[in-house]
Amino acid sequence: MTEQSALLLRKQLAELNKNPVEGFSAGVIDDEDMYKWEVVIIGPQDTLFEGGFFKAYLTFPFDYPLRPPKMKFITEIWHPNVAKNGDVCVSILHEPGEDKFGYEKPEERWLPIHTVETIMISVISMLADPNSDSPANVDAAKEWREDPNGEFKRKVARCVRKSQEMAFD
Repeated sequence: MTEQSALLLRKQLAELNKNPVEGFSAGVIDDEDMYKWEVVIIGPQDTLFEGGFFKAYLTFPFDYPLRPPKMKFITEIWHPNVAKNGDVCVSILHEPGEDKFGYEKPEERWLPIHTVETIMISVISMLADPNSDSPANVDAAKEWREDPNGEFKRKVARCVRKSQEMAFD
């Protein structure tokens, strides 16, 4: 299976290089390893994250696309759906099948038709529109619900500034 998944990832990478998608860039960290990618998400316009450069790793399982990759921000980001350690919690990256907690429909979860592009588009829209129903960062979710223009906005602005400084390191 490894061969097939590596070929598929190589194909998706070539496609993204040929037709870049607005809002993010993606590439492998090491040409020898198709299973670890680095992505940079540009904070979506008209959101608190605008102007930020948020770096993350995508780690693909060897049985991709049957199972989803894991995504982890390395740039600090304050968001209800990103755990404090950087792990991204978005339905499209959840294992396929039924949600034992009943929050998500199977079709919202991972499907083998998803690509790096659909994952990234989904994560970008999550940045723009947090889901505070099943937060990965409870503190951020609470601030976002109770006072999105207060403490939450301030913390996000700090992350954006920090990400801009790091972007050129």
